[in-house]
Amino acid sequence: MKFHPLNPSESECHSPELVDRAIRGESEAQFKLGICYANGLGVAQDAQEAVRWYREAAEQGNVLAQCNLGLCYGRGIGIERDWEAAARWCRQAAEQGDALAQRSLGIAYEHGLGVQKDEGEAARWYREAAEQGYAEAQTCLGSCFEHGAGVAKDAREAFDWYRRAAEQNDPEAQCLLGFCYKRGEGTAKDEWEAVRWYRVAAAHGHANAQVLLGNCYESGIGTEKAEAEAVHWYLKAAKQGNVLAQLFLGSCYANGVGVESDKQEAVRWFRAAAAQGLAKAQYILGGCYLNGAGVEENVREARRWLRKAADQGLPEALRVLAVNETSRVRSFGTVRGSPAVWRPR
Repeated sequence: MKFHPLNPSESECHSPELVDRAIRGESEAQFKLGICYANGLGVAQDAQEAVRWYREAAEQGNVLAQCNLGLCYGRGIGIERDWEAAARWCRQAAEQGDALAQRSLGIAYEHGLGVQKDEGEAARWYREAAEQGYAEAQTCLGSCFEHGAGVAKDAREAFDWYRRAAEQNDPEAQCLLGFCYKRGEGTAKDEWEAVRWYRVAAAHGHANAQVLLGNCYESGIGTEKAEAEAVHWYLKAAKQGNVLAQLFLGSCYANGVGVESDKQEAVRWFRAAAAQGLAKAQYILGGCYLNGAGVEENVREARRWLRKAADQGLPEALRVLAVNETSRVRSFGTVRGSPAVWRPR
């Protein structure tokens, strides 16, 4: 979540005049002093002092300070987390037209944070901010239209809002726009255009876009097939902790797709995904232990991972355990799914 920066210069933060003005009760100076403490500009970074000065300014009606104070309450920065206080301060700023506060209040209503969950109210506040051109709110509003959350489901309207945000370089919107083109939702299906937007979002470090771009390169969807390029993008996403990227990267190492086959490296990535609770990865890791593929054979460890996958209802794991918990399973079978295995929200 972003904060209002209004970054004063470091020299201004060093200036005794700023402190004097804040002490005299000038709300703009108080807000700037809060920013100085929040970012360690000219003073030692001190989140509690930042909150103190935000509050001084907020209580005088400073809109930016009200928003930042609400965000501090919501994130537990410099003060104990309090969702109700977060919503209350964000509402004060939102009702005065602050787009960041409006989007934050929309999130509160969408998830029931400090207010009663209300998708209609969430969509209303997202729209308030979106119509001011706030990109992240446009993305949120697009999602509302895509899923029919608080508004009538409308794929074309979703696409339009994603496009507006994507053109403002919002990576989430760029990824979602690519998905719309890939599926032909709200627009004509165009896999090449999908890849273009995935690539833009991936270059911004968006992990899900990196996975989807990797899928496209691996399968030759919307671009020439390039397995090494797929591995490149899977690796970037996997290092960010993306669980599907870890699964796909493990499969690439297991099967020598885009890289030389390396069963130990495959197990490393399967384990990373399994530890995050991905049932498919747990099942495959169990198979690795049963077969001694990339790891020393260990029936007890195999059962442990197969049981974790079975407890999530994975049919393959349930079948193995039902027949014989010591049955050998194919460690490195197909784990690939279409890009649609991940559905962005």
